[in-house]
Amino acid sequence: MKYRKLGNTGLIVSELALGSMQFGGKMNMGNLGQEETTRMVKQALDRGINFIDTADVYSLGESETLLGNALKGVREEIVLATKVRLPMGGNFNHSGATRVNIMREIEASLRRLQTDHVDLYQVHGWDSNTPLEETLRTLDDLVRQGKVRYIGLSNLMSWQAATAIMLQERLGLEKYVTAQMYYSLVGRSLEYEFQSFAEYYNVGILVWSPLAGGFLAGKYNRENPAPAGSRFAEAGQFVPFDREVGYRVVDALKEVAARHGASPAQVAIKWVLDRPAVSSVIIAGRTAEQLDDNIRAADLGLSDEDARLLDSVSDPGVPYPRWMVLQLDAAEDPRSKVLHPGRYADGGPWKDLRGTRWSG
Repeated sequence: MKYRKLGNTGLIVSELALGSMQFGGKMNMGNLGQEETTRMVKQALDRGINFIDTADVYSLGESETLLGNALKGVREEIVLATKVRLPMGGNFNHSGATRVNIMREIEASLRRLQTDHVDLYQVHGWDSNTPLEETLRTLDDLVRQGKVRYIGLSNLMSWQAATAIMLQERLGLEKYVTAQMYYSLVGRSLEYEFQSFAEYYNVGILVWSPLAGGFLAGKYNRENPAPAGSRFAEAGQFVPFDREVGYRVVDALKEVAARHGASPAQVAIKWVLDRPAVSSVIIAGRTAEQLDDNIRAADLGLSDEDARLLDSVSDPGVPYPRWMVLQLDAAEDPRSKVLHPGRYADGGPWKDLRGTRWSG
């Protein structure tokens, strides 16, 4: 296992983190009970993982409870992350990023996790009903009280994340150090703006669902599509992607995997690990074999040829204004091979960039 800094902090985390949506039965995401949870946590720790991510909403607290039991005696050996914001009941005030809800939920999470603090507390999404300053001051209070060590965001657009960090800077509040975001070979829209935002502000990206709900494990293809109602068939609804593009990506994953004696899942995870601004990739498994296969992605080394193939088959193109930003950057760089101002008469560089695909 290799290790990286968590965003712009001195905290060291394994480049693979253990996810926990499969712990508990209320979300039907794995239905693992206490015995299986404890065994899987031990397996992850034995393989060098020191970073575990959960959320209050996972099986409505059951995941945290099972995880808290599994961490007895080893809590201080790991970096523990959880989240707040999504509904925990039918009461309107048991949801959102309000001071009332955050204060209530941190206490509930600490009880369930059987600890006096969490190392990373993440807001699970934007709350358009709550003043942003209220949310940010509450998170700052939790850090000052010692209940939370660092704070992070999740599932925000780049303008929302940038607005939050600028407000934190202006008010002298504790700043977000991580962003937990969806990213995969069939879900690369993070590259349009958010990735450059994360690099600019030194925010570490924590990737969730690098296998696009399991689709990129390569079990299904055009000739053998996922049966209706299966978790894989539903993956295209939760993390939408073009199914034909997905099949092309799976074909490429299998080609690269064959070169390395690896699985398609390992290749897909490793590709995400190699992307800019990524601090850690969250993996999971419903069985010990699945988890072990995913963990082995950390030992895989992709060649430039492998990366070019995967980039090519998965490349979504360059949306506006990204292609304009790239063109302007290139035009102002004397080392660039792109034509400079004064040489646009034939529309060359502008046309060329808009007609190409971008990766990186």
